[in-house]
Amino acid sequence: MSRLHQSRIADFQEVLGEPTVALAKLRDLCFSGIPFDGGLRCLCWKILLNYLPLEKALWSSLLKKQRDLYSQFLKEMIIQPGIAKANLGVSREDVTLEDHPLNPNPDSRWNTYFKDNEVLLQIDKDVRRLYPDMAFFQRPTDYPCLLILDPQNEFETLRKRVEQTTLKSQTVARNRSGVTNVRSSSPLKTTSNSLSEYEVLPNGCEAHWEVVERILFIYAKLNPGIAYVQGMNEIVGPLYYTFATDPNSEWKEHAEADTFFCFTNLMAEIRDNFIKSLDDSQCGITYKMEKVYSTLKEKDVELYLKLQEQNIKPQFFAFRWLTLLLSQEFLLPDVIRIWDSLFADDKRFDFLLLVCCAMLTLIRDQLLEGDFTLNMRLLQDYPISDVHLILKKAKELQDSK
Repeated sequence: MSRLHQSRIADFQEVLGEPTVALAKLRDLCFSGIPFDGGLRCLCWKILLNYLPLEKALWSSLLKKQRDLYSQFLKEMIIQPGIAKANLGVSREDVTLEDHPLNPNPDSRWNTYFKDNEVLLQIDKDVRRLYPDMAFFQRPTDYPCLLILDPQNEFETLRKRVEQTTLKSQTVARNRSGVTNVRSSSPLKTTSNSLSEYEVLPNGCEAHWEVVERILFIYAKLNPGIAYVQGMNEIVGPLYYTFATDPNSEWKEHAEADTFFCFTNLMAEIRDNFIKSLDDSQCGITYKMEKVYSTLKEKDVELYLKLQEQNIKPQFFAFRWLTLLLSQEFLLPDVIRIWDSLFADDKRFDFLLLVCCAMLTLIRDQLLEGDFTLNMRLLQDYPISDVHLILKKAKELQDSK
């Protein structure tokens, strides 16, 4: 380990060792990248995403409270409606006369169950494809959810629910960024071959993608106003990966609950990007995309005019960059490094706009020479993989304000 690396770790340990963490100091350190060692990144992200308070003495009681709350969500939203097997010796209250599956009442429990299944099917399709070039999400977790996988109870897992339910799934509408999305509904037959592509883990095991599926499903249930929109899987993936690979096993064991709350807090800050009706408002995505161009115009008017002249609109590329916090443009370790800086930015996602500008200015020569087709290809499949270079450039743009 280099001396510089050791001294950086020492700096983090010093700030995190205080009874009350000095947030400004911590942000400053995290902005330049957080070492993975000793679970530092996991801890810093939990503070930066307002999951852990600055007073260290409150940590253990808060974590216990939140993790218990998450277990409660699992019981209410996955186990109860999961229709446990009748051999539980519990009266099947879900099949009373008032609440028969064919009961037309929109408030019926069954009706909710079928509606939830539509959301679940979309989540399932998306999480199975998370980071396909990495084996991690297909591997079994060391900490399967015992509450649900307890063989005594034979509760229905979400995966079984997807496999067993034939759904009036919604046709998937092409959305504004060219990714498919759930924004309309009409019956569609789903083919089951996608389910058989993955080896099924033995009973009592669950893959990491199943944990991510559960986090998103519970989020959708608790936030009906936004529910689930495609792309959220790309936001939760790096968070969960970071917490589920925490070297500190006491924390790693609770990666699911901790990811859920950090994801919820992060979504509270960026959810407006996912709400179509807010697109053109001051907090919506269109405003932010325009801002990328107005910042570019300030920093590099020649490049700005070239993109304007070719009619390359920011929504052709910046929609995905901004909405998904660049999680689709780089490899996962690089995304995580970018997120260190984004989470540390006290103006929150202002720095993201500068990163987008830096990405444009770093390929300015190619863009200035290229035609529309070539430039679109560059922007849709960004050619530079050195994120340190990009972050350095973004910092220069920030300092030159």
